[in-house]
Amino acid sequence: MKTEAKFYHAGCPVCVDAEQMIVDTIDNERFDVEIVHLGDDKDRISEAVNKGVKSVPALVVADQPFHINFGASIEDLK
Repeated sequence: MKTEAKFYHAGCPVCVDAEQMIVDTIDNERFDVEIVHLGDDKDRISEAVNKGVKSVPALVVADQPFHINFGASIEDLK
C-alpha cells in the first residue's frame, strides 16, 4: 500500500521549482503523490489548512506537513 502525499503550491517560481524537485525525487513505488495548485483550485485551501499547511510550497505526507522554502503564506491565498 502506498503512502498518501499531497504537494500544495500556488504556482510561484519557488513553488514550481519545489514541485519539479518533488516529482524528480519522490519514490513513486512508495508514495502516491497528488499535486494541488491552490492558485487554480481555491476550493482546496481549507483542506490544506486542515492538514496543517501554513505556507506553500508544502508537502504533506501521511498527514504530516513539511514546509519547503517560502513562496506564500496560506493566508495570502484566501
